[in-house]
Order: sequence, then C-alpha cells, then structure tokens
Amino acid sequence: MVQLTHLLRMASRSKDAANFLTDGKKIVGVALNYMDVVKARNVPVPTEPLVFLKPTSSYIQEGQSIVLPRVFTKVAYEVELGVVIGKPCKNVSKADAMSYVAGYCLALDLTAQCHLGAARAAGHPWTLGKGFDTSTPVSQFIPADQVNDPHNLPLWLTVNGEVKQKGCTADLIFKVPDIISYVSKFMTLEPNDLILTGTPNGSDAFKAGDVIECGMAELAKFKFQVCGE
Repeated sequence: MVQLTHLLRMASRSKDAANFLTDGKKIVGVALNYMDVVKARNVPVPTEPLVFLKPTSSYIQEGQSIVLPRVFTKVAYEVELGVVIGKPCKNVSKADAMSYVAGYCLALDLTAQCHLGAARAAGHPWTLGKGFDTSTPVSQFIPADQVNDPHNLPLWLTVNGEVKQKGCTADLIFKVPDIISYVSKFMTLEPNDLILTGTPNGSDAFKAGDVIECGMAELAKFKFQVCGE
C-alpha cells in the first residue's frame, strides 16, 4: 500500500511538471560545468557551481524560431541537460536531492558572447546576455522514470547538418545532486523550476538563416530555425 501511494504521488508530480514551461518560476543555469571546457579554456576547475538565472520568458519549443536580437553581434549555442524540479526544495542534502527531480528535458542555453565577455571583464551581471527572448529552447518534458541514469546521457548539436558539439553528461563536474543541494542552500527551488546543468566543449556562434538541431540519447531531439529581428 505504501509503495502504491508513493507511485501515485510520483505520477502526479510528473504530470504537473510536464507544464514546466507555463508554470515554472525560474531557470537556474550552471556555467563551466564540463571538464572538457575547463581543459580547452585552460582555467581552474570550479570548486563550487557557478550559478546564474534566466527568465522563463526566454522559453521556446520546436515550431517556434530562435530570434537573434539586433543589439547582439555574437550569439552562441550551448546544448544541455535540463532538470525539472518536482516539489519545494530548500536546504536538501546531496543524498536526498534526486527525490526532488520530477524529470528532465533537452535544452539550449543561448548566450550572447559579445555581451557576456564585456560583462565578465567589468564584473557586471550576465542577465542580458543569457536571458534574452528565445534564448532557452527546450524539448518536451521527460519523466524521471524514463531516464535510467542522468549522468550517462550523450548530447549532440549540429548547425546546418554539421556536428558542432558532442559530449556526455558523465563529464559533468558538478552532478545533478551537487547542483540541487548547493542551490537550495541559497534559494528555494520550486515545482517546475528548471536547472540547466552546463554544456560540453564546442560552443560557438551561429547566425540568422542557420538551422540548429540537438539530441540527447534516444530521449529527445529537436530542430530550430534561426532568424534575425
């Protein structure tokens, strides 16, 4: 009876989380979270997750277009595993963190490198370079019980059919429980919030007219047309 009740609760939570695009309150991103990126940039390995926020107004799904703001000269693609939170999460341990995961999605964290570089150099926030409209394309929700191991998922991205990024979540520096536990020390993660776990090496600029296609194992795949304002 206890097991049945648990399964019913999990099913209810997964059903609710399927609406993360409309019901989520925030997107939490993690930067510099793949070892191949650290090695390629020749920078120190982070000792704590490097966290930033994006607005949920940046969401789009397949069938909509990525729109490049005219104020930016260089916007880059970043394919990522997204983690959807299923219940209120505050000060949780790493050991308990996975019980707060309702499911996952495939995501793009589009980044205006032209703005971000200047912001970093000046010690300014990343908000505008990360949170512009259409900067967070996502797949449909994937329930947690459909993902055997979120830390062994191949990721790939192509631009106009040419492979640009190819990696695996096994190379994450901070794993999903690490991120959830860390962020929950500072802010409450709420149902339908999304965590973007970082991108493997290969992020680069794209332009209007390009077609970006991404995939994550056999779980998700999408394609987006890029246009300018």
